[in-house]
Amino acid sequence: MTDLVALYRTMVRIRAFEDAAEIASQGGVQAWGLSTTAKPALVRGPLHLSTGQEAIPAGVCAHLRASDLLTSTHRGHGHTLAKGADSTRMMCELFGRATGYNKGKGGSMHIADFSVGMLGANGVVAAGLPIAVGAAHALRLRKADAIAVAFFGDGAINRGPFLEALNWAVVYDLPVLFVCEDNLISATTVSAPMTAGRGATPRAEALDIPSTRVNGNDVEAVDAAASALVAEVRAGRGPRLLHALTYRHKGHVSVDPGSYRDPEEVRAALERDPIRRARARLEALGRLREAEQVELQAAEEIAAALAAAEAAPAPSASDAYEDVISTGAGVWA
Repeated sequence: MTDLVALYRTMVRIRAFEDAAEIASQGGVQAWGLSTTAKPALVRGPLHLSTGQEAIPAGVCAHLRASDLLTSTHRGHGHTLAKGADSTRMMCELFGRATGYNKGKGGSMHIADFSVGMLGANGVVAAGLPIAVGAAHALRLRKADAIAVAFFGDGAINRGPFLEALNWAVVYDLPVLFVCEDNLISATTVSAPMTAGRGATPRAEALDIPSTRVNGNDVEAVDAAASALVAEVRAGRGPRLLHALTYRHKGHVSVDPGSYRDPEEVRAALERDPIRRARARLEALGRLREAEQVELQAAEEIAAALAAAEAAPAPSASDAYEDVISTGAGVWA
């Protein structure tokens, strides 16, 4: 089992990053002390936030090595941070700065850091699944001592790549862990009426992939389940699936008020906040002071990331001609 303070640190860092990015996308970062006057949004375009889902990347990534590979979703900031990416370079990417992970060209949905095994977020629903399976196949061919992990949402199980990826993983007995972050909603539509059967777990089991269902708001439960599943995958016992039930606190994107949701449902979900739950557990263990120190450190880290991103240079016009493919004769694609 991972130490609860370590898990709490990951969750609080993710929450602090998401809260700051949300404010920046809505028109300023006054709450973080960087500006005293209103200004246009520092992050152009809406962001897909993972607020409320922090326990899942924290519990899963606690058992991954830098050599393990991971694919994410359009809601991928938490996965990226939990896998070890740098919060300042991430924030710079959101701000469109030259010092970002993709030199400001990719934005929120294209952050990747191969040095820690983060193969990237993906704006296409379910598209990270076959990428993770391909990565797992490469690991097997190379006889590498590593595994691949694919995060995806409940909406992805209704798309073709889900079935194709799971089928390929079983047929070739690949070292891959599938993690379904089931937040009960697909964009702005409740998932259940659009999903035949009982969801991700029975579909995976129909393909002979052992699955574990867990409370995705309980970081200790996620940690324990992930520990067992990662160990099985790492031992060469084939693919596994973790089905984590959670709730997305925010709207589909950072500028979406989510008014299509029942206010009572949201209120009840906030009572099950994974960070609130973990903090109460730490307090019961007599470790509240440690929790408070973690919160202070996370706030300082993200404030520094915001300051660095606001001060960082924008890409130059000539940067548009870098990192692209030449088709010859001066024609670029």
